[in-house]
Amino acid sequence: MSRASPVSAKRAALRASEHLDRSERWNGLRAGDPVIVAGLQLRGATWEFRSHVVNRRNGTESIEVIGGRPGDRNTRSFEPARIFAVTGRKKPRGNSDRTVAGQLSLADAPQLPLG
Repeated sequence: MSRASPVSAKRAALRASEHLDRSERWNGLRAGDPVIVAGLQLRGATWEFRSHVVNRRNGTESIEVIGGRPGDRNTRSFEPARIFAVTGRKKPRGNSDRTVAGQLSLADAPQLPLG
């Protein structure tokens, strides 16, 4: 059994994702900015915005985030309506829905860049 070389595997992955447009900026966020993911119950989890993705084949959008429990660097994708800005001085504890109660998601209320 032959193994695919890392170069050909990388090329195949790029071809498979050619229909996806990724942007490291979205509605006032930049890659690395902290976000809250609504409806995700992981104690102590923190998330960073990675990219906004648009699928040109079917028009769907998703937000890629990196993080998870302390020490994790998992990449996950969520609907834009589930992504909220981290506000205030304190870090959010977990990503419970209580943290974002009464707030609009970044899909509904984009942040304005400060500079």
